[in-house]
Amino acid sequence: MQMFPGDEIVVAYGNRYASNQFESRVPSTLGPCHLSAGGGIASRVTSWHARMKNPTQITPIGLLANDQGRRINLRDYALPILTQVNSNHLTTVAVVGTGMDSGKTQSCAYLVRGLIAAGLRVAYIKITGTGAGGDTWLLKDAGASPVLDFTDAGMSTTYLVPPSQIESSLVSLLAHTANHGVDAAVVEIADGVLQVETSALLKSEVFASLVGGLLMASQDSMGASAGVHWLKQHARPPVLGLSGLISAAPLQAREATEALGLTVYDRPALANAANAMEILAQAQRHSQTQLGTESKTASHRVNIDGEAYGKKQDEAVLHEYRGLAPATGQAASSGITQ
Repeated sequence: MQMFPGDEIVVAYGNRYASNQFESRVPSTLGPCHLSAGGGIASRVTSWHARMKNPTQITPIGLLANDQGRRINLRDYALPILTQVNSNHLTTVAVVGTGMDSGKTQSCAYLVRGLIAAGLRVAYIKITGTGAGGDTWLLKDAGASPVLDFTDAGMSTTYLVPPSQIESSLVSLLAHTANHGVDAAVVEIADGVLQVETSALLKSEVFASLVGGLLMASQDSMGASAGVHWLKQHARPPVLGLSGLISAAPLQAREATEALGLTVYDRPALANAANAMEILAQAQRHSQTQLGTESKTASHRVNIDGEAYGKKQDEAVLHEYRGLAPATGQAASSGITQ
């Protein structure tokens, strides 16, 4: 919306991390601060990209309260917290990036289009970032249903949120999508792999237990190479392909493919049913392998530590989410896929 000096607006306090825009922190007082994100985030900007204009200044005039006089928080409107993903056929692919504006959301949207073209029901979750409407509206337009993000878990932003809270939110939101009976979920993780919350999530056991594979969105071949090597060292799900702005540059795409042996998918390629199903099938195979490995580990612990401990481990494995989408589709050719 167009705003004018003197307008009164309702916003949510939240920290922000946006390497190409603003970094900001929630102030400790109701003194003047900034509109640090167009989605409606109030905080005090501490640094910003050189190309950005000065942040919009705002002066808080009070806090909203309910009819009992208690301060309203976004958590009051969150979805119920679920702790277990009940599905025997849901497969999850996560889209990560080398940084902000690398093409992650577009990659998600066109992958969703491809999976829908293959006849699947597809959900979208954005698990980290700053609250705003643009990404979720795009994915709704792409056909994903349900479309959820961290605001549905009660967080206006995820910058400086404890990793355990983000992990539990991922479990809960995936559980809600599974309850809708979808076949696949595309999960977007904001910013780059080195951002603190993104890095912690990608390294976590919870993430490894829920995600079958990764797409890496990058701006260039060097970024793709560094990102993929970081993921191989720190994240358990395999990198299934490259996407993002790199796909607009054939020479960069060719360099990345030659260096990494991974296909670069442009947007039409991701929207292709055969390509999308091949990506999903690879994620499914990893999930099946992971489940089998962890089941063997649980059985081994029975022999070593006794029946009670082994049973506990088996139950933990059974409660973890493992997606099993139809293993169909044809492999994409090497190099950029158009």
